[in-house]
Amino acid sequence: MLVLWALTALMTLQPASSSTATLDFDYYKANVEPIFLEKNPGFVRCVVCHSGEGRVGFLEELSSNADTWTDEQSRRNFEAVSRLVIPGQPLASRLLMHPLEPDAGGDEFHNGGRQFSSQDDPKFKTLVAWVNGEQ
Repeated sequence: MLVLWALTALMTLQPASSSTATLDFDYYKANVEPIFLEKNPGFVRCVVCHSGEGRVGFLEELSSNADTWTDEQSRRNFEAVSRLVIPGQPLASRLLMHPLEPDAGGDEFHNGGRQFSSQDDPKFKTLVAWVNGEQ
């Protein structure tokens, strides 16, 4: 009985780091969201493939002639993007692992190319800071 209780407790525990990290909207809007709009040489901007309807669309579509999102759109983006991360665990978060080069620790599941060639990329570090709850 004690063994069953211990196994159940272990399976339901969250890692300590995920319970201490908080995703901050203001940091997201000022530092993370602009990454989705930025053009990296040799790549399409994240917003091109990840906005609107469809399986890969998690960002709001930009309004006509807009170069950034409204506050309301940013709030919806924050909610959607937050589901792609595990607070306090950037290397277990799809938002960081999919666009990271596999040789740098990323996974094989991003059809849009490797936006980050290494974990030292400044944009990658910005995402890590947000996921870790740093300001």
